[in-house]
Amino acid sequence: MKHSDSHLKEDAHKSSDTNFIRQEIDKDLETNRYDGRVHTRFPPEPSGYLHIGHAKAICISFGIAEDYGGLYNLRFDDSNPITEESEYVDAIKRDVRWLGFDWKDREYHASDYFETLCEYAVKLIEKGKAYVCDLTPDETRAYRGTLVKPGKDSPYRNRSIEENLELFRKMREGEFPDGFCTLRAKIDMTSPNLNMRDPVMYRILRAHHHRRGDKWCIYPTYDFTHGQSDSIEGITHSLCDVQFEDHRPLYDWFLESLEIYQPRQIEFARLNLTYTVLGKRNLRVLVEEGHVNGWDDPRLPTLSGMRRRGYTPESIRDFCSRIGVSKADNLIEMAQLEYSIRNDLNQRAPRVMAVLNPVKVVIDNYPEGQVEMLEAENNPEDARAGTREIPFSREIYIEREDFMEDPPRKFFRLAPGREVRLKHAYYIQCERIVKDENTGEIVEIHCTYDPETRGGWSEDGRRVRGTLHWVSAEHAVDAEVRLYDSLFTEREPENAAGDADWIQFLNPNSLEVLPSCKVEPSLVDAPPENRYQFLRMGYFCVDPDTTSEKLVFNRTVPLRDSWAKIQRGQK
Repeated sequence: MKHSDSHLKEDAHKSSDTNFIRQEIDKDLETNRYDGRVHTRFPPEPSGYLHIGHAKAICISFGIAEDYGGLYNLRFDDSNPITEESEYVDAIKRDVRWLGFDWKDREYHASDYFETLCEYAVKLIEKGKAYVCDLTPDETRAYRGTLVKPGKDSPYRNRSIEENLELFRKMREGEFPDGFCTLRAKIDMTSPNLNMRDPVMYRILRAHHHRRGDKWCIYPTYDFTHGQSDSIEGITHSLCDVQFEDHRPLYDWFLESLEIYQPRQIEFARLNLTYTVLGKRNLRVLVEEGHVNGWDDPRLPTLSGMRRRGYTPESIRDFCSRIGVSKADNLIEMAQLEYSIRNDLNQRAPRVMAVLNPVKVVIDNYPEGQVEMLEAENNPEDARAGTREIPFSREIYIEREDFMEDPPRKFFRLAPGREVRLKHAYYIQCERIVKDENTGEIVEIHCTYDPETRGGWSEDGRRVRGTLHWVSAEHAVDAEVRLYDSLFTEREPENAAGDADWIQFLNPNSLEVLPSCKVEPSLVDAPPENRYQFLRMGYFCVDPDTTSEKLVFNRTVPLRDSWAKIQRGQK
């Protein structure tokens, strides 16, 4: 697909402000560097589930291609069979589609290019730019040197081209045991960039590949696979994490040495988020050691976990847009992510009533057996949302924390002798309470109601300070509600740990399960992933654990910023 430069620029600035990546793409379009094309890719390794940091990378790479009217590929860099599984491939595709991107027929795998990559390796050997090295991994590291000390040439560096071709053939045909030797690029062992000190291109590894089975016993390294895959696919701009900036000279060296089409690599800062970890290895530790309940645990920053918690793809894309694109590392507050989902759900989530910690209220002067259907708005922020009817009866549930027997001065909810408004219903006044004889716990609150206040308003103009949500006891649906807090107690758990184990900062109270909640009957058949605002309690999502016998809800986010309170407490 080709577009004129002016058309591309016009498209690019319709949906996003200019950043340094777009500025560089604009320059390439002006000079016709890639014949007016913009073609990007997202290249995950299928060794885990995607997280919010990947979402940023996807929104940058795929979003820029969309804005410029270009193309984008989804490519799985599957050159390490030990850690990669088909489950992760399926999960990645599911999450990228959920995020709102369609790569159409442009799905690729690095393993599709194994034969071509081998041919490239042979070409480098023939040009005297690669050699088979018999150093062990420990010896290779020792010869490599340090940031302040140059490396030393391998004793096998000057093997003849013919010997290297024969040894590489034997590597491929399985004549050597695992780890016996490697194929290395011949560059410069004194380079100040450690990545240029004769990096490994191929290693011997007998492991079952999730796509190629047992066909291969040698596998290319990421550094040797990455740039050549971009070249094969005709990528114009390889947008990646700033951690690969030091790898760019090697990326370019391989392409130039092979004399093949050369994309351009541009790096941006990775996403760092407070009170969590984003490294895939650390996420694997959390999952495999059972600290969380799988990759889709709502406490995790994985896209599947966030989806299960109730985040919308629109909110995640909004968050990625708000934090912008930069070169410098920065730490993003969790409150910014919560702002995006709260802002999105405020516009779209139906309002319903749910009581998480119920106590029964008996309205003594309300007729026994009578049920009224009261009108309630579904969402005051959405004029098209309409209304629904909710049942009201003599016995209802309210939140236990909405009643105090001996309240402080600024407590404006229900108390003995005090009148409050029931949302959408009536004014009620507390007359007496009933306690458990053994525990002293309040088990019933007896009230009277004013029948002239239907709808929750008084015609005589009297005012009450408190408005409570409620659920009719006769019609209430039982539900389990899961409340989530930060996964870690430290803002930067990895940095706070130093040389110690960051697992020590796991929050033991990151999950609270409320098994005996009551929700209004309109939710009885709510399907998984439906999202609601529980009045006064926050935004909630129906969990996949829901069955015909039990409704399960996850709290997505409170109604207000809870992180500011955490930070004030730390100060």
